[in-house]
Amino acid sequence: MSPREAVVERTTKETSVRVELRLDGSGASTADTGLPFFDHMLSQLGKHAGFDLAVTAKGDLEVDGHHTVEDVGIALGQALAEALGDKTGIRRFASITVPLDEAAVEVALDLSGRVFVVHELDVPAELIGTYDTGLTQDFITALAATAEMTLHVRLKSGRSPHHIVEAEFKALGKCLGDATRVTGTTVPSTKGTL
Repeated sequence: MSPREAVVERTTKETSVRVELRLDGSGASTADTGLPFFDHMLSQLGKHAGFDLAVTAKGDLEVDGHHTVEDVGIALGQALAEALGDKTGIRRFASITVPLDEAAVEVALDLSGRVFVVHELDVPAELIGTYDTGLTQDFITALAATAEMTLHVRLKSGRSPHHIVEAEFKALGKCLGDATRVTGTTVPSTKGTL
């Protein structure tokens, strides 16, 4: 099997993003986006997925973090889609509930080729360092759209925005790692394609 990996570069007037992704990695993850908490969350995602992931981004953070966070989601989704290729043999589906102290977040996804996002997290608006918790949904939506996945995220319990967001990224990472694992030899669909 050829390596399941991709490098995506995305440059706009607002951001410059580079994502290096290897699905069959060791969980070695780094991120440098100018938003330290977001970097920590991207590292959590890569670590818990078992991906080798390197993300660098320079954006108009003097405006706010939205462009950077959303464009990283777009580029990561593109890299995921490219690395998966025709999806031969992947598990395809995954779900988990991840706790972090009082918080518990449930993620279920399908690498279906169909985009649909349910994001039911009432996270208190808060800055964590320089990261606006409201940007998490923008990242999730952009990632799901460009990776062409169905993604459901639900808050089961939680109070601390930090714990809620971190549990979400860990759960997403775990599900992506599980769903992208090769467990067969055919495309997991009765249609023969995803």
